[in-house]
Amino acid sequence: MKSTLNTGQQSLGDGEVTECFGQEADLALSRQLTVQMMQNPQILAALQERLDGLNGSPSGYMESLPKVVKRRVNALKNLQVKCAHIEAKFYEEVHELERKYAALYQPLFDKRSDIVKAAYEPTDEECEWKADEEEELTEKAKLEEEKKDEEKEDPKGIPEFWLTVFKNVDLLSDMLQEHDEPILKHLQDIKVKFSDPGQPMSFTLEFHFEPNDFFTNTVLTKTYKMRSEPDENDPFSFDGPEIMCCTGCTIDWTKGKNVTLKTIKKKQKHKGRGTVRTVTKTVPNDSFFNFFTPPEVPENGELDEDSEAVLAADFEIGHFIRERIVPRAVLYFTGEAIEDDDDDYDEEGEEADDEVKHLWPQ
Repeated sequence: MKSTLNTGQQSLGDGEVTECFGQEADLALSRQLTVQMMQNPQILAALQERLDGLNGSPSGYMESLPKVVKRRVNALKNLQVKCAHIEAKFYEEVHELERKYAALYQPLFDKRSDIVKAAYEPTDEECEWKADEEEELTEKAKLEEEKKDEEKEDPKGIPEFWLTVFKNVDLLSDMLQEHDEPILKHLQDIKVKFSDPGQPMSFTLEFHFEPNDFFTNTVLTKTYKMRSEPDENDPFSFDGPEIMCCTGCTIDWTKGKNVTLKTIKKKQKHKGRGTVRTVTKTVPNDSFFNFFTPPEVPENGELDEDSEAVLAADFEIGHFIRERIVPRAVLYFTGEAIEDDDDDYDEEGEEADDEVKHLWPQ
């Protein structure tokens, strides 16, 4: 007589019971493996890489289309290429507009510079600012603040304005070393200069310094050359102007003040005699001022991975200084712009930002 398991109105034989329990065990094992996999970052990374590799892969649907339909799709692709060329012209005109409005902004930026370096003292009217309720101080706090100001020496302009801006922005502060700070205290202004009409698209960052003990240059420059045209071999990848290369400048360091180099001493033991000697070597040193000596792009455009990473970070920094720092410097000085930037980024954006930071050689 067969043993049976009754569940409701169903009865299962021995073979069916074994099969049922086997399915449940398989399901439990599958769930366990899934949990373990989701907790293993290496497996997840490999899986993500596999999924990323599928992005953009042609679907079987396209292959299944009749020849006459594929022919029409090719016509659409040709239209898309023409769209990309029109988009390139659009960005060229945007660049012309940037140049036009840069001339309108410049008098304001010049006045900002004059206030920072104490060449101009703003009037009472210019200094009036309607603060938010949160920013308003009590009368007592105001009196205490005024008393402290009277006790201090009268500072000139806005001391360490640009150094403070740099230290407030993660993308820039990661480039700074302690030995850079005394030099950047002498930075008086950063200007953006666009290429002349009719010239290839480019922009130059000008870092203006007051006379100092570190180098004789009054201006350090970094020029970024851009291209706004679709790649003939991959026109669909066009997504606006891209920076093609950049050139820095020669810094005329005062003797013994070059912070981009350091001297190290190494002991060497003679293989035969066993004697030890001390050798002095000059090697590259981490510094913000390496920003002005980027890797050179060879004529064939091919770079090793390290150089590509450095240039990618460099382009990101140059673009950020041009687009964000120069136009809104005072808000980065106060920290207000940093809060706005944080609101603009989601977690993915923050991860990408971290990647740029780590690309810069330390």
